[in-house]
Amino acid sequence: MRRIFLIILFFALLLRGEPGDFQRAMSSSPTRINPLLATDSASGEIAAWIFNGLLKFDRNGSIAPDLAESWRFEDNRTLRFTLRPNVRWQDGEPFTAEDVKFTYDWLMSDKVVTPYKSDFKYVDRVEVLNNRTVRVHYRQPYFKALSIWMTGLIPKHLWAKEKDPMRSPLNKLPVGTGPYRMTKPFGINERIVLVANDRYYEHPPFIRRQIYHYIGDPSTQFMMLKAGKLDIGGLSPIQLERQVDANFRRHYRIYEQPSHSYTYLGFNLRDPKFKDPRVRRALSLAVDRKEIIDLLFFSHGRPCYGPFMPGSTVYPKAFTPEKYDPARAKRLLAKAGYDAKHPLRFTLVTNTGNETRINAAQIIQQQLLRIGVRMKIRTMEWQAFLNTVVFPRNFEAVLLGWSLSLIPDAYPLWHSDGDKKGGFNFVGYRNPEVDRLIKESERLVDPEAFASRYRKIFKLIVADHPYIFLYIPDSITAVSRRIEGVSPSIIGIEHNFIDWKIKD
Repeated sequence: MRRIFLIILFFALLLRGEPGDFQRAMSSSPTRINPLLATDSASGEIAAWIFNGLLKFDRNGSIAPDLAESWRFEDNRTLRFTLRPNVRWQDGEPFTAEDVKFTYDWLMSDKVVTPYKSDFKYVDRVEVLNNRTVRVHYRQPYFKALSIWMTGLIPKHLWAKEKDPMRSPLNKLPVGTGPYRMTKPFGINERIVLVANDRYYEHPPFIRRQIYHYIGDPSTQFMMLKAGKLDIGGLSPIQLERQVDANFRRHYRIYEQPSHSYTYLGFNLRDPKFKDPRVRRALSLAVDRKEIIDLLFFSHGRPCYGPFMPGSTVYPKAFTPEKYDPARAKRLLAKAGYDAKHPLRFTLVTNTGNETRINAAQIIQQQLLRIGVRMKIRTMEWQAFLNTVVFPRNFEAVLLGWSLSLIPDAYPLWHSDGDKKGGFNFVGYRNPEVDRLIKESERLVDPEAFASRYRKIFKLIVADHPYIFLYIPDSITAVSRRIEGVSPSIIGIEHNFIDWKIKD
């Protein structure tokens, strides 16, 4: 108890600030605060406060203007943006069309190493028509023609002088157009102070300062939240159910939404056992997703039945998933040649360091045992798991997770081209109709036409049972009751943060 008190006292001293400061925790330090180079969560989160793209998602998950005032397709390979007037960089210089072209040219430079280049693979060139007008030429119609321009833009007048973009000081003390700015370079494991940008084009944020404190241990973060020293923090289901008391609820409002990720059991479709669709369907019918969610998350989650985000435009509107039915599962297995004397046996592999995933495997093991299936569990360290099991396709079944996005790209996971060394289609899924629809969708710029194809892709994949789609955990967030203006949406709880206020 004394140790806990000392930890709280230590961090309480570190977390001191003005009453109007918004206090946060981060579990790791950023590496480069640059929207074109940020590949870790800390860098990406900080960069999102400092930079804007031409476009963004609105609260309903639709594409909306950001630095672009408007846009239109001149044809299905040519996109014109009109920029907002009077937008300025945080150092006072005007934002112009030259910055848009420079950002694209900089991103595609040989000096820049980033995975985000691939999003712009079908851009042929960016043309400046005048200070407020940009024309983007594509090599072919491209379904991401709009969404790639949600990427943050960088200022030409500063970056054009930099010789080594990967080591530039601007990655430590960035300058953007966003609602918050930094006043000094960040250091490893040091706090980061974000100050309201009084030039922000919408309006200056009502909360004048955000302070990110490095607290690497999740348990310590939770202690600081319980002590009232943080204004926002994530909660695990067990914390919410077992460790949050009436006093906590007096100080915090709790918001719960589906996370943007799912967990699945993937079959190696090259394995003779799993080439039989009856076996895959039987195993899916034998898994009680609700029981998993109740046991693992205290019911703070929802079943997953397919590869795309529920509530998004690409999720089928009239979709009825197959529910838990162990009796039917046993009948299907019998037709496939498996019974009590000749049970189905296989090994499921997953990674260590993720207790939730290991516990899920153990629950599934017991559920399958009810229909006579003998499933062994093997766990491995993450890198060894990837390098010796997943990517070499050296498994019968794996337990893993993927992210969910409002505009998904099915190509890496579900097109047969991804069934190759280094590809993400490591389960070996192949469906010619899915391949055709994916390639057809890539060339669509109309959002509804794209969504219509993807709803068909969803149903085809689900019918093939390449995965057992398992669950989508809830994201649980506590926000101090001194904060006003919180309005959760499908894109997250902080989409309107600039409108949040701290009560006097």
